[in-house]
Amino acid sequence: MEWRPFGWTGEQVAVVGQGTWKLPPGRRSVQALRLGLDLGMTHVDAAELYANEEVVGEAIAGRRKEVFLASKVLPTHASRAGTRTACEQSLRRLGTDHLDLYLLHWRGSIPIEETMAAMEDLVARGMTRFIGVSNFDVHELEEAQKALTKEKIASNQVLYHLEDRGIERKLIPYCAKHGIAVVAYSPFGHDSFPGPDTPGGRLLKQIGARYGKTPHQVALRFLTRHDNVFVIPKAARTEHVIENSGGVGWQLSEEDIALIDKAFPAPDHDVPLGMI
Repeated sequence: MEWRPFGWTGEQVAVVGQGTWKLPPGRRSVQALRLGLDLGMTHVDAAELYANEEVVGEAIAGRRKEVFLASKVLPTHASRAGTRTACEQSLRRLGTDHLDLYLLHWRGSIPIEETMAAMEDLVARGMTRFIGVSNFDVHELEEAQKALTKEKIASNQVLYHLEDRGIERKLIPYCAKHGIAVVAYSPFGHDSFPGPDTPGGRLLKQIGARYGKTPHQVALRFLTRHDNVFVIPKAARTEHVIENSGGVGWQLSEEDIALIDKAFPAPDHDVPLGMI
């Protein structure tokens, strides 16, 4: 597994982690997560919304010290008191006394100043080491950071895949400048990964053949070519966990990056932040 500093925190975190959105309950999911840990995919992302934190808790039981554990609060719960309650409940379900990272899942109607004050309280209480946000564009990041008085935003979790590259224009550079880790969720899209009979799919296969890699592994390597980007693909099957782990630890050539860039062009103008 490849590791890199997680933004300004300096924490060494696995470039490929494990997402848990729509991860089904059951023994197979627990085994898949544990295999991921064995392969070095120790960044595990959860959320109260996913309703499966108990599965994550079972998977990391006895191995908590290995894991960079993240969870998220729903915006409807993100009041001063609600944030603390939500975090306490997540900790109970996850079977741990602290998180490494706690995120606001997306911007809601509760004032950001109130939520960020609650987040700082959680750090002071030792309930989370770092705080962050999810689905925030640049102006929202600026507002969140301005609302903080003691802490700094450690990460922004956003949608990023080959066919949604809008964050490359301003968001990734902004985060790099300010030491904010970008965590890409759904790095294969949402049921929209290029098929083997499409031009893009054939290109990924051809490039992968040069490195002994699959199209999905090529996609992960392309997305993580930025030094401050991490990915958290979800995998409930062991073969997919193994495949995901092979998405880093090697490098694409400049020529291959250019070919992928041409096949899946980034927008040449500002676009709304993608979200699913």
